[in-house]
This record gives sequence, C-alpha cells and structure tokens, in this order.
Amino acid sequence: MAGKAAEPGVIWARPERTGRGPRPAFTRADIAAAAVRIADARGLDAVSMRHVAAELGCGTMSLYNYVPRKEDLHELMIDAVGAEHEIREPSGDWRADMIRNAQETRGIMHRHTWVPRLMSGVYGFSPNTLRYLEHCLACLEPLGLPYSVKMELVALLNGVVTTYTANEIATAERTRSMPWSEEEENAVRIAYLGSQVATGKYPLLAAAFMADSGPIDLEAVFRRALERVLDAFDPECRGA
Repeated sequence: MAGKAAEPGVIWARPERTGRGPRPAFTRADIAAAAVRIADARGLDAVSMRHVAAELGCGTMSLYNYVPRKEDLHELMIDAVGAEHEIREPSGDWRADMIRNAQETRGIMHRHTWVPRLMSGVYGFSPNTLRYLEHCLACLEPLGLPYSVKMELVALLNGVVTTYTANEIATAERTRSMPWSEEEENAVRIAYLGSQVATGKYPLLAAAFMADSGPIDLEAVFRRALERVLDAFDPECRGA
C-alpha cells in the first residue's frame, strides 16, 4: 500500500534530498507548515496526504517521495510547533525555569489544539524536541539528581501539562458546540448537584462543598499541579 514502509524508520535519519536529480520542489518545513495550517483550521482528522498535497499544489503520490508515511507527517508537525519554544539561558532557579517551560508548552497546545493527541515518546527524536529536552536538562543542572531522574521529571511534568491542557481544550470545544451558554449549563448542573448533596447520601462531599464553594481558579490549580510535581523531585521538600 502506498505510503506504508515495510520496516520501521525515523524520518530524521533519511536525507531530505539526495545529491542527484533536480532540486526538490518542497522542503520538510514546507510540508510541515502546510499540515499545521490544515490542523489548526480544520482539526487533526483533516490532515491527510491528499489535503496536504492540495495545500502545496502537488500530486498526492509525489508527496510520498518526501514523507513516506502519515506517521512521519505527524512527526514533522510536532517538530514544527516545537520550534515555538523559546530557548532562554537557564536562570539558575530550576523550579522557576521548569514552570516557565511548562506554561510555554501549555500555550503552544492552546494555539495548536491538536497537539495533545499526538504527544508521544515515539515523536521524541525530532530536532526541535531534542533541542527542548537539552534545554530542560540545562535548566535542571542545579538539581543534584541523576540524569535518569531528571528525564523522569521532564516526562512527568509534560504529562501533567498535556492532560490538563487536553481537558481545557475538550471543555472549550464542547462549550462551543452547545446550543446554550456555558453559564446556563453550569446553572442546571449546579442545581442538580445541590439536590443530590442535600439528600444526605454524600456527607463528605457536602462538607467539601461547604468548605470551599467559591469559583475555581483554574490558573491557580494548574500552578499547584506543577508545583506538586516539582516538590516530588526537590531534595528540600523531601527532607534530603
């Protein structure tokens, strides 16, 4: 079948062009940018070799000369948006640097809402991904832990950011699809929840709601989630 490689491969191990023949009409950056535009405008499911080829103005089959598989196309897309990470000189405060990195990742995901669906260790070999991981390890230099533990910290923090942001994106998309306002839906659900708690079947939930019944500060919740992950690796918090 066209586009299906017989063996596993890494797109970055393939030369972008050989020294023979005419100069290619497109670069990987061109292809990635076209795919990202489609995903941003119409969602990840709209990204196909046919649609990307149409965006570039070339034949679908000719695109396979540049990108053998759709999975490779996804990897190009992840690398393209990874370039949006701003690589700054580490400040020496590893916690502050990692929180900034996490917040920046969240911002990228909100700009490209399809990214959480593609977050996978499989796509960890692209140039911009490696660049970002190297930066994270540089930020973590003051933390006296083995590199294996630092890599675990980076992975766990990225997992929290991805899960949290994916939920934000899903909630926003659901809200946009409803024929009523978010406020109307929340009012109905809160009223139902109140009626259930009032039955006395859920005394612990009732106590929890009574203790903190105000609006949830989602930004504060996100920051606390990051801090708690970092606490688990901070020798000072662990009493080491």
